[in-house]
Amino acid sequence: MKPALLVAAGGFAGAVCRHAVALALPGGFPWGTLAANVAGSFALGVVIYETRLVGHLGREARLVVATGFLSSFTTYSTFAVQTASLSPTLAAANVGANYALGFAAVLAGRSVVRSLAGRSAETEGPE
Repeated sequence: MKPALLVAAGGFAGAVCRHAVALALPGGFPWGTLAANVAGSFALGVVIYETRLVGHLGREARLVVATGFLSSFTTYSTFAVQTASLSPTLAAANVGANYALGFAAVLAGRSVVRSLAGRSAETEGPE
């Protein structure tokens, strides 16, 4: 399948999932955007470190998941617009939460991959 179609398929699914998350969470604060950005950051951390440490995901899978799905699922443009519409206190909380939790989620994804890669190496035994 052509790369553009893989990205488009993943992007469509990611946008629909983000919309579903936003509808499922309460209003008053952009919880849906925060949840999508944190979950997407975790998943991107898993994909990046899986590729780097394990290498089981192929190029096409990365195009669908990382470039397509996760780039549409996460939304820093909506985050910026929503932050601008909040009071200064809530805006600062939103910025801090998105960045702090997003970075923490990437590191958590890395930890998961490292843990699973270590277990895999243990079960395969010495070479």
